[in-house]
Amino acid sequence: MQLVREGVGRVDAVWYTHLHADHLHGIDDLRIFSVRNRSQLPVFVPEDARGGVERRFDYIFDPSEVPQKGTSKPGLRLHTLRPHEPVTILGERFTPLPVPHGRLTPLGFRIGELGYITDAKRLPAATLEALKGVRVLVLNALWFGKPHPTHFNVEEAVTAADAVGAERTYLTHLTHRTPHRELRDRLPDHVRPAFDGLTVTLEPDQITEAAS
Repeated sequence: MQLVREGVGRVDAVWYTHLHADHLHGIDDLRIFSVRNRSQLPVFVPEDARGGVERRFDYIFDPSEVPQKGTSKPGLRLHTLRPHEPVTILGERFTPLPVPHGRLTPLGFRIGELGYITDAKRLPAATLEALKGVRVLVLNALWFGKPHPTHFNVEEAVTAADAVGAERTYLTHLTHRTPHRELRDRLPDHVRPAFDGLTVTLEPDQITEAAS
């Protein structure tokens, strides 16, 4: 529904950070894009998550599972990611960045002047160092106050953002406990709450925002 709402008519590659259902279980909606592209869609997953993806969605990745005539399945080609080993995707260099999240280690990434980290409790030293110099950082946070065992709360996220030193940080993976306006009013100027439909453009002399 988000893809339809935002008018996204083409997807060329997908990056899955980890195995949790709220990140992975929309995988069937990729079918239309592989059909439109008339080729397998490259899907990137952490090396230690590949087996879980293949087990959960064996009807997609088991070549012996042939769709019934007149039907189709997502045409996806898995690629594995290793922490801090850069990969080239669509001509761009991505560096996978590991972060702790309970029993899992999701892989965020850096691409150029953008850093993207979701479902993290802290930024390990090597990940923090790899993020230095980004102009825009996307970072997960839940709410003000009470700490969470596997996610940043807002205060922890702001501290992490300050450590990275990005020109602007956008908080995502937010909850409904803190309304958008309250978040906006309570956050420092360089940290902002993201929202559905937000588009951020990095230009040489400025960062611009637009809302759909």
